[in-house]
Amino acid sequence: MAETFLFSIAERLVDKIVGLTVDEVRLAFNVKTDLKKLEDTMISIKAVLLDAERQQHQNDKLRLCMWKLRDIFYDAEDVIDDFKCEALRKQDAINHPNINNLKVRVLGSFCLPLSFSLKMSHKIKDINGRLGELATEWNSFDLRQCSDNRHVFRRETISFVDSSDVIGRDKDKENIISMLMKPSEDRNVPVIPIVGIGGLGKTTLAQLVYNDDRVTSLFPLKIWICVSEEFDLSRLLNLIIQSVNKEVRCDDLTLEALQACLRSLLNDKKFLLVLDDVWNENQAKWVELRNLLRSIDGLRQSKIIVTTRSLKVASLMSSICPYELKGLPFEDCLTLFTKWAFNDGDERHYPNLIRIGEEIVKKCKGVPLAVRTLGSLLFQKTDESDWIYIRESEIWRLEQHENDILPVLKLSYNHLPSHLQRCLAFLSLYKKDEIYLSDKIIRLWMANGLLEHAKQNQEWEDVGKQYLNELLSRCLIQKEEDFRLKFTFKMHDLIHDLALDVSQRECKIVNSKTKTVDENVQHLLLCDEKLVEVPCVLEKLEKVQTVIFQDSSLRSKIFDKSLINLCVSNFKYLRALELRDSPLTALPNSIGTLKHLRELDLARSEDICELPRTFYKLYCLQSLNLGATSLKQLPDSVQRLIELRHLVITIEATHLKEIRAGCWTSLQYLELYNCFELECLPEGMQYLKSLRTLILTYCDSLVSLPRSLKLLTKLEHLVINGCTKINLEMEAEEEEDNDLQLSLKTLSLESLSVLTALPRLLLQGSSSTLQQLRIRGCPNLSILPAWLPNLTSLQKLEIVNCRNLSALPEGIDRLTNLRELRILGCPKLSKRYSENGGEDWHKIAHIQKVDIY
Repeated sequence: MAETFLFSIAERLVDKIVGLTVDEVRLAFNVKTDLKKLEDTMISIKAVLLDAERQQHQNDKLRLCMWKLRDIFYDAEDVIDDFKCEALRKQDAINHPNINNLKVRVLGSFCLPLSFSLKMSHKIKDINGRLGELATEWNSFDLRQCSDNRHVFRRETISFVDSSDVIGRDKDKENIISMLMKPSEDRNVPVIPIVGIGGLGKTTLAQLVYNDDRVTSLFPLKIWICVSEEFDLSRLLNLIIQSVNKEVRCDDLTLEALQACLRSLLNDKKFLLVLDDVWNENQAKWVELRNLLRSIDGLRQSKIIVTTRSLKVASLMSSICPYELKGLPFEDCLTLFTKWAFNDGDERHYPNLIRIGEEIVKKCKGVPLAVRTLGSLLFQKTDESDWIYIRESEIWRLEQHENDILPVLKLSYNHLPSHLQRCLAFLSLYKKDEIYLSDKIIRLWMANGLLEHAKQNQEWEDVGKQYLNELLSRCLIQKEEDFRLKFTFKMHDLIHDLALDVSQRECKIVNSKTKTVDENVQHLLLCDEKLVEVPCVLEKLEKVQTVIFQDSSLRSKIFDKSLINLCVSNFKYLRALELRDSPLTALPNSIGTLKHLRELDLARSEDICELPRTFYKLYCLQSLNLGATSLKQLPDSVQRLIELRHLVITIEATHLKEIRAGCWTSLQYLELYNCFELECLPEGMQYLKSLRTLILTYCDSLVSLPRSLKLLTKLEHLVINGCTKINLEMEAEEEEDNDLQLSLKTLSLESLSVLTALPRLLLQGSSSTLQQLRIRGCPNLSILPAWLPNLTSLQKLEIVNCRNLSALPEGIDRLTNLRELRILGCPKLSKRYSENGGEDWHKIAHIQKVDIY
């Protein structure tokens, strides 16, 4: 069922209203009272929204009212964002005065555009009026204030399972039993976590193990507890005691009495405790139970099995690597499907249905509960049209019961904080089997305001990384490949179905067959090789904030121009526009009217050689990707974008224009890509005070780095790749150079054919922060500096294809934090430091992980 995301939207909107600066409010001097009224109303509504979200599924009138509120909230957010845009426009006018804004320059912040002030006043009064009209209906629902404690509705599981109903888990069962039979090595509570998404069969696997004769023989006492909802110590002790001895009455016992009772029952007994369906991520609650269990005599002989959907839960409950349950093979899934779709043996009479069934099973991607759900829907149905309907339908559109796959997966969604729910739903904008790129998704979340406010000493990008790590730990996404500064990930098809279900009125994939689109949809993905013109159905939309275009081999300049014209004319509050691989030779001047645009991606648009003169009007732009374009030079207009945080550029010039003081003060990420003619980095690099990542890729003519990089105290990641003429020799020249306090964490040097020295100035200035050093494909590097062991925080050192390197520097054993050393394609080093007879192996023997090839 589509979600309103109302609490998350309200939370963000209140933060924006409260966060309006004095200068921004003064831009519309007559709206202060109306803004205060809006703020008070929003706070009042937000206070009871959690109760509304919990009741909406049983009250259609309430749900309809919430959808009306959602539309008002979105309009209110757009109005509040107008203040930000106007403030940035005025700041730009002051920073770059000309004859047209002389009055703004002279009068400064006291010159208020009357038209803007009147327009804002009218819009905010309109928002307040609409909320007022809805107030009577809203108040009639008698909603109560409640806290945002995400909980899981209680599920009951039992220890029994009919093993004949379980298919394809024999190997997993043997693996878990093998782990149970291993003796415990220390006094820690021996916990075996089984982890995976909902419906994968974690509980079933635990039941199989629990009922195995060998386990019964090994553990005379077995206890099965379905934890499910609340990890409350008193409740759990009560359940364990009742499981051990049903005669003991303990409902009214104090916690102290419960502990004493449990010890008396379990002391010197060898037991297996299964804690099924654990959601608790509060370490303190687990520690309470763990410490109590530790006090039981003979605990080391006992074992605990935990099933959970969260890697975070697994890590806080156990020090051993969790058993991550995988999907069933196709053949096992087909056998299971047949078992649920037919009476025994009947499948032999319907070979045509089995062929369709094979396609249905593929949709389940190895998840047994999904197989069972779809098989059950077809039980005793032999009409081919019924089977074709299931095959052609999205799983999330099919009717399902409480214990079917989508409701079970929805428990994971319900347990997410409200801000993560929206971020997960946003991922449904892409097609199934999409390989997502972490930093791109974070930028799109940022552009659409889906991230919470960053805390002190934290950036928006850090918040986005936390969100992705949270989704990873809950098994809602799976990491594919790690690229150090970013990673790719996938989403299981069934989780994608879940995201589609909750985001129906937020996200829409549009192709040549699309006939209808909800008028309030926020995010669009256009993808279809047959899409040769902008679908007419989009012309009725006005609320769109994201437009991404991909996968069209028949794409033309006319299409892209039409799409931009549609954005300009209809999508006034567009936040993100992705037109990668565009055939356009230039952007229209009208692009400058998209004043709310925060993300613009034109990567690989090879025919674009200049930007329009109105480009500076994209005041809110946070991310700009001009990589692999044909820009002759980066115009001054780009430097005027003071909100810019992420910039990727390709230019054909030998020099970039000087960076002026006050420009790009928010820039976090700068990548120069395929700038083949670029001979040096621009003057004024020292003004990039916020820069954290600098990447130089295939800048063939670049010969050195400017010494001004030593002033970039926030720079954490430096990557130099394929710059064939660069030499990085940077020695201390001034007294102050010896006391630099830099923040570099990773340095990657790759395919640098003339490199003979490492950048001492940057590395020694980062001696207490550098964690990873990567040197690859540097054939002229023959010696590593003697000062390298001064990098005391170094954790990973990788040296690949540096054939002239013959030794690591003396004192390498002083790098006590070095956990990983990788040497590949360096014959002299490999021989000298080989574990099998290498003369200097003893110097690196302390390193935890050594790979030498």
